[in-house]
Amino acid sequence: MSNILVVDDEAIIAMQLEERLNAMGYTVAGIAASGEDAIEKARDLHPDLVLMDIVMPGRLNGIEAAKIIADEMNIPVVFVTSFADDATIAKAKLVGPYGYIVKPFNELEIKAGIEVALFRKSSEQDLRKATTVPGTEHVSKEGMEAGAEYIDLPEIKTLLLRDIFTDIFLFLYADPAMREPIFKFAIEAGLKRGGRNFFAYHHSVLQKYFLKEIQNGDLYMKRVKKGEAFLLPKILERCSASLPRDPSNGSLQILLDFSDIDEFSDILAIKDLILKQKSQGAPVSGIIALDMADIDHHKIKQISEGMGKIIISTGKDTTLSFAHQTYPTESVTVVPQATIDDVVKKSLEPVVLSLLGKPVSGYDIVHEIHNRYHVLIPQARIYTYLYDLEKKGYLTMKTSGKSKLYSPTEAGRKYIDNRLNEFKYVFRHILGEGAAVLIPPEQK
Repeated sequence: MSNILVVDDEAIIAMQLEERLNAMGYTVAGIAASGEDAIEKARDLHPDLVLMDIVMPGRLNGIEAAKIIADEMNIPVVFVTSFADDATIAKAKLVGPYGYIVKPFNELEIKAGIEVALFRKSSEQDLRKATTVPGTEHVSKEGMEAGAEYIDLPEIKTLLLRDIFTDIFLFLYADPAMREPIFKFAIEAGLKRGGRNFFAYHHSVLQKYFLKEIQNGDLYMKRVKKGEAFLLPKILERCSASLPRDPSNGSLQILLDFSDIDEFSDILAIKDLILKQKSQGAPVSGIIALDMADIDHHKIKQISEGMGKIIISTGKDTTLSFAHQTYPTESVTVVPQATIDDVVKKSLEPVVLSLLGKPVSGYDIVHEIHNRYHVLIPQARIYTYLYDLEKKGYLTMKTSGKSKLYSPTEAGRKYIDNRLNEFKYVFRHILGEGAAVLIPPEQK
């Protein structure tokens, strides 16, 4: 894992950073408390990256130290600072940092900042190797960068899915970290539809999020150990047999994670059973998920036969996002992740409002936005909005352990519904898909 030099004159913050970095799997090469100390340790330790505070005691501040480290040693620097005013940011931009993180930060922000910086550095090095002409290896850094203000990096794509419960999806993923957030949202979407919801898994931590729904019988979760996949057909048959044939009177949403199941013949039998039930009119829909690392192309061909929709997540290059609000649009669309970043950050209000259906903390909202849209939002921005809603009487707050949980009041629920409808009408109008007149629901 990468070696990181931490530079911060506040010992407590430096220790916290060291602890978090170690927990994330990075190696802390050293800790410095001043600009001069940072330069000296960067020369001695040759870290892969420097996390640099800006305001520190001594002759050199963080920006000045970062310039020397970047120019002399070509080591990427990410600023971690409490200062986010225009003047400080303008000065920081002049030294070409690889990131800018504002305190207070969370682990997601730190990890994302580090990984993006390291990826950018690696891409720059690959680009230089690929474009170096023999005899020009000694061109200066200034000369190399003079003709290219920006370096084009591989574009990350995001796959937008409108509705996961219209058919049986085959979900193949390469990055296990993508699994739980997508499963969590799939369960939430199934519960919103009503009917019955069944989640079979080998290992999961999602039970803690749905204790109430499990207790009420709205969600049935079944752990399937190795060698127990043969039990699922009987469970699915019982569930389907008791379903009404009219989907409006009840349906079955399934989520089957076969990532750690070895009995591939049983998996095929379960898939065939589900497709047969659906062909006979049973209102069954959902996801069958497998880790691509555990199957070869022959098995992929077998499991995909008869499946109408197949989604493949390749990890770093392609991410998945399921629609929270259903709009009249194509079922599957691929857009750049940068577009998702712009829309979420600039339209944060409807995103936050859509997540206030049950008690939630500011941290939960930040985490959910990152899981669902792969966008990092500062916690301070979320809490500022939550405080404003609480002040207006739309939210109530209660303390649960160390967390502050926010829930909508009766007036708040009406406000949220009206506000989300207003956003929906505006978005539809902009896209030419809705009426220009906005009519609150209670006036219809």
